[in-house]
Amino acid sequence: MPKKIPPLEKAAARVRRLRTEILHHEKKYYIENDPQIADTEFDALIKELQALEAAYPNLITPDSPTQRVGGEPLDGFATVRHSTPMMSIDNVYTAGEFEEFDDRVRKLLAGREVAYMGELKIDGLGISIVYRDGAFVRAVTRGDGFQGDDVTANVKTIRTLPLRIGERGEVEVRGEIYLPFTSFEAINRARERDGEPLFANPRNAAAGSIRQLDPRVVAERKLDIFLYALTRNGEEEPTQHETLARLKALGFKTNPHARLCRSREDVFAYWRTWTEKRDTLDYDVDGIVLKVDDAAARRELGVTAKFPRWAISFKFPARQATTRLNDIIVQVGRTGSLTPVAVLEPVRLSGTVISRATLHNEDEIRRKDIRIGDRVLIERSGDVIPKVVGPMKEKRTGREREFVMPDRCPVCRSKVFRPEGEVVARCENPSCPARIRESLLHFAGRRAMNIQGLGEALVDQLLEAGLVRTIPDLYGLRAADLAALERMGEKSAANLLEEIERSKANDPARLLFGLGIRHVGEKLARTIAGRFADPRDLDKATEEDLLAIEDVGPVVAESIAFFFKQPESLELLRRLAGAGVNMVSARSEPAPGGALAGRVFVLTGTLSRFSRDEAKSRIERLGGTVTDSVSSRTTDLVVGAEPGSKLDKARMLGTRVLGEDEFLALVGG
Repeated sequence: MPKKIPPLEKAAARVRRLRTEILHHEKKYYIENDPQIADTEFDALIKELQALEAAYPNLITPDSPTQRVGGEPLDGFATVRHSTPMMSIDNVYTAGEFEEFDDRVRKLLAGREVAYMGELKIDGLGISIVYRDGAFVRAVTRGDGFQGDDVTANVKTIRTLPLRIGERGEVEVRGEIYLPFTSFEAINRARERDGEPLFANPRNAAAGSIRQLDPRVVAERKLDIFLYALTRNGEEEPTQHETLARLKALGFKTNPHARLCRSREDVFAYWRTWTEKRDTLDYDVDGIVLKVDDAAARRELGVTAKFPRWAISFKFPARQATTRLNDIIVQVGRTGSLTPVAVLEPVRLSGTVISRATLHNEDEIRRKDIRIGDRVLIERSGDVIPKVVGPMKEKRTGREREFVMPDRCPVCRSKVFRPEGEVVARCENPSCPARIRESLLHFAGRRAMNIQGLGEALVDQLLEAGLVRTIPDLYGLRAADLAALERMGEKSAANLLEEIERSKANDPARLLFGLGIRHVGEKLARTIAGRFADPRDLDKATEEDLLAIEDVGPVVAESIAFFFKQPESLELLRRLAGAGVNMVSARSEPAPGGALAGRVFVLTGTLSRFSRDEAKSRIERLGGTVTDSVSSRTTDLVVGAEPGSKLDKARMLGTRVLGEDEFLALVGG
């Protein structure tokens, strides 16, 4: 480090040289595992750069190596929409299931030869990272696939990720953030020493770390990342193996165990190899991902509503362990469902300590003949969900006890009802504290009203203090009420109230999902909101009206009708509306006699020039109608990038297909 700070011009030149040198050594050390200088020499370069930047703050840039760890904790995370959806990948568990997937791919590609790029499926946290003219500018979590949290400051702390790359224009890379086992064990040792609760597994620790509001804490966790996807100015490489090569050339860390598989035999050999060798890795993998290597073929295959047709996750066999089933307790869900849960002697299974596992329902317990006190075999299905495979009957001592489902709710003591033909018993008391607790957590969840900060511990405190008894009570909370709660200071209280206030502006589709109506998931809630602009109108809907909605059958229609006929439900909506919660979908009323009157549109694929909501709004302003699925009533299909099966069905029905240029001309620019 220089004893005397040089003049500005010389300092600027020295800063540029130092940054280039430091970035070179970071790549050598963290990515190539080939250090070229001693740690003390590297530290000296960092200190010299810090001194020059301190003397001339105007020389500091966001991509400087000194800026990996921000100074002050963040107030929260902004939500950012992905340029293209970050889709989930479907799973197969056997060779036969993979062959069925391969047959479908080859059939859709008219029998052409297919090669797959095999990559290890890292059990981590999906991330999208954007560079502009070589500089790192943004990192966003996968979120719900369409939008995620801006965690730029935290992702900058990952040493294996370059802050600058040699590429002009806009570059987006996607990958998986993970926590190595060595880092995970060190973190848990420190937490145990400090009396803090231990992380259950590396994936949870990685997810929890990347959502820390203090980047300095994140830096201490020593997260890592593998990159697997790349677009440059919206264009992808011709093949997946070229994508991985290009990522590596740009200085990104890619998984070294990827393999090009030109046949089914290659796929099975790759899967068998890593089934046997996965325990030799310093990170958790739960299978292999197989992607059609050719990018043009991938575009031709397209996607379904949930998954790309050109990729599959071939899971490893579930890991198993034996332990004692000490007890069976009953949990009450938000719909009143009573679920028996096994309380197990804690056992470690693939990096996770398992102490509980669902037993699903009373009939399942009877079918498997599971008894309290049994020695049982457990497994993590797909290395994720723990379940009891069954009892080890030969180890019984005669002291085991059969489980009896209670006839009263274990929380509120109301009588339990099990509808005829159903396997689940339910507490029918709408004021049951357990139901209210789960309803509040569901309502505040990320996919519903997304009230960040309203987690289990705080909900329990609010209920215990009597501050909240129903969902609308959330909107009557005051800062003084919250500040009196344990571990809730003024700043935390203000942040929570700001989140609650912000949630009032959500689209009614989120509200519909948040209400927790049986059989109404996130997708169906959006569909219903598209047909009923105001959820309060659903109390007037006939069964015929409900059955006309896509994906609504008799059982779902009955469930929706039952919910909106209850006086408690209508009172809940009345109170939410009175609190200022948005009840009207942001859609334009169709213009009578407009240019598109009588035409029925469906949108598919990714639109590059506007969002789907904007396209829908333009159609409706001109008198057209937008629906979710192609049918004989559909007059026009608007096609973006990577269209799914809707395009095939439209062609079969002879429906008019419009590209984006044609659609723009139709709706006026």
